[in-house]
Amino acid sequence: MSFLFAQLLPSLTWKIKTKEKIIYLTFDDGPIPEVTPWVLDKLKDYGAKATFFCVGENARKNPDILERIITEKHTLGNHTMNHLNGWKVKTDDYISNIKDCSRYVSSDLFRPPYGKIRLAQIRSVKKEYKIIMWNVLSKDYDINLTGQQCFEIVKRKLTAGSIVVFHDSIKAKNRLQEALPATLEYFSNTGYRFHALT
Repeated sequence: MSFLFAQLLPSLTWKIKTKEKIIYLTFDDGPIPEVTPWVLDKLKDYGAKATFFCVGENARKNPDILERIITEKHTLGNHTMNHLNGWKVKTDDYISNIKDCSRYVSSDLFRPPYGKIRLAQIRSVKKEYKIIMWNVLSKDYDINLTGQQCFEIVKRKLTAGSIVVFHDSIKAKNRLQEALPATLEYFSNTGYRFHALT
């Protein structure tokens, strides 16, 4: 999201305030068998922890992968049951969809799909969840970019306490498989640690 959005919605979490060299990697839209286990393997290679904002429908279909995320000490976040765009649905329907997701994803963290959420929805969601946005978007979903370009975006924008968005999805897979290892390698070598959000 842009700097302007962060200024307009300061009550949402865009970055973690720290002077330590810590990065918060996050993965949206999984878990799916085609991508998420690979992500978990890569994170394990670097001793990295991350946060997975899960779509409830995918969590329902893949409970074994969800359990692996938990077992390996990563954290979960709610990403709605059906990846809803908050700008296109009524607040009551949006909240209901989040509650449906919570049957499969136990977490008090929430990220709105597409980063799109209206003020009335924010007020309702904040009663039960911490809303997590980001300050570094890898754009791994963009078919016009290469994985190297996605990594360069992360490398250029990341600072201590950054919340970085990747996607464990089919659409992002090819770019993610290049950008994620590059990110883990480069920032590990420059003294950063990878923590999960809590």
